[in-house]
Amino acid sequence: RGMQRNKTIYLDVSFSFRIYEEGRESTSERPHLFETDVEICLIGGSCKSPIERFWNGNSVFILQKARHNEESDPMEESKMDDAVYVSELLPKESSGPVALSVRRAKQLISLYTMVQNPNMTHLKISELVVLPPLWIRCDGSDPEHTCWLGAEPLKAGNKITGINFYMVTCDGPTADKTHFANLEELKMAHKKKHHSSIVMTKGFAQYELIRAAAIEDTIVESESNISVDITWNTVNKVLETPPLISAATLNIALESGDPRSPVYELYRELQFLLALAEGLKTGVTEWPEPLESESAVELVREFLMDLKKKLDGYCVSGNKNETEKIKCDTAAVDSSIKSIFSERGDLDFAEQLWCKMRSKCVSSYQELIQCFTLIIKSLEYGEIQPWIHQGSNSLLSKLIQQSYHGKIEVISLSGINPIQMLLEIGLDKMKKDYVSFFIVKSRSCLLFQDYFISTSVDLQEQVHRVQKLHHMLEIMVSCTVLLQFKHENLFPLTQICMKYYKENPLDEKHVFQLPIRPALVKKFYQNDHPEIWKVDISSAHGQKEAKTTWQVSTNPPVEHMTSNNTGLFSDSTVNGSSEERMYFITMAQCSQVHFT
Repeated sequence: RGMQRNKTIYLDVSFSFRIYEEGRESTSERPHLFETDVEICLIGGSCKSPIERFWNGNSVFILQKARHNEESDPMEESKMDDAVYVSELLPKESSGPVALSVRRAKQLISLYTMVQNPNMTHLKISELVVLPPLWIRCDGSDPEHTCWLGAEPLKAGNKITGINFYMVTCDGPTADKTHFANLEELKMAHKKKHHSSIVMTKGFAQYELIRAAAIEDTIVESESNISVDITWNTVNKVLETPPLISAATLNIALESGDPRSPVYELYRELQFLLALAEGLKTGVTEWPEPLESESAVELVREFLMDLKKKLDGYCVSGNKNETEKIKCDTAAVDSSIKSIFSERGDLDFAEQLWCKMRSKCVSSYQELIQCFTLIIKSLEYGEIQPWIHQGSNSLLSKLIQQSYHGKIEVISLSGINPIQMLLEIGLDKMKKDYVSFFIVKSRSCLLFQDYFISTSVDLQEQVHRVQKLHHMLEIMVSCTVLLQFKHENLFPLTQICMKYYKENPLDEKHVFQLPIRPALVKKFYQNDHPEIWKVDISSAHGQKEAKTTWQVSTNPPVEHMTSNNTGLFSDSTVNGSSEERMYFITMAQCSQVHFT
């Protein structure tokens, strides 16, 4: 029986080494089957660590319950007296990771410790490899409600000298602050456990500043969120408000298309542009339903007639006072934003044409052909001599330039040509809109201007880059209107966004981070409850460092435990105070075992 046990241990270790070797080449969160009831994955590199709030490190093994195993295993069964637990924290059936029983997790931690112990010579391991730290998802079925168990080798050079064990427990949610810890008691417990006379404290708090909310009793399907992370040294009491000398980082995750956004009409304009680009790519264009009785063709005909009437004395170079002022959709925004993003006063002929055709919604391919037929005939007959911006790159702009010399080339209004012509003038117009904001309005030096407005790439890529510009605009406008940011704050944020988008594709779920002074946003959180508040109590340094973490959070601290009551206010009155925030209470502790 002993030989069989050693063989099993050796096979487990061998498999761990194989996973480790694969992970070193290509880090992946995809789990591998470790045993019949256990999955393993190596988290590292750019992958988000599920235990980052309780442990700082790079590569780490994560063990969890294998999903294919539907039948209960005897080792998965915990004693009934150990299973008394708040039902909200028990794992639910979902697509997320599933936890192992605490009993099974302790067995795996013991196995991991054995194979890392150089004194276990009877295992006959020819070469002892230092494995990455191991963390195991637990189901909280023990009296302490353990949700994570962890182990990390302690090293002296290449030699393993011991193991650092971690245990993370969780309780709640509760609004009863009598369940909260006392900071002095936490410090005394840490000193006693780790035989230290001096401890240091470090605080962390996260406040939500802006979040997607309800519109007329309907929840907006959006992940938009602006929060601030604040860290400081020397904590005086639990749940204290961070001092103004703290370090703060603004986290901005913003999805475009919120109807409450001051630039929502510009977003709709972008959607029309995207529909044209998709039609150009696939050959099938989804035309919008006409919003008004007057067709786009009738509007274009009236527009051309007005230009004909103004031709007498009309200067080719353009007269801005005589150029028709179009009430473009971007001007139909709330008055609070007009000074930030308002209609440009220098719309040329092509841009005015785009606004008219967009606002009246060209509703068919045939209607689009009719519009361009009217325009080209007017140019051919010299009935109009419209003004256009220098440097415009659309085919229509080139035809207008040719018309100044009395002759234009013949083009075919068939196939994809009409769609491409409309897409080009829309691209030209929207690029100028965004550049106007980033350079003129926000006074930001557009370091990567050439990248975002380049015409050396194909139309699809140009559209993709305009999408990036719009996402950046949404971020700047939200920070300006909602957080009252000034130029000195918008400037570095603009540069951060531009640098990211020069190197990465469009990602509206990306969290942009901006270091700020807490005073800049203090008024938004000083009277609010934090989403997360924690204190780290530590002693010693290096590998001898011991840390205790106490945390409260409005959401479950681990993804393998869920609750139907997360982030809600308590319906009842607790200690005479109504609408108290409900919190999960989490505790992370460590202990060390030395082999020599």
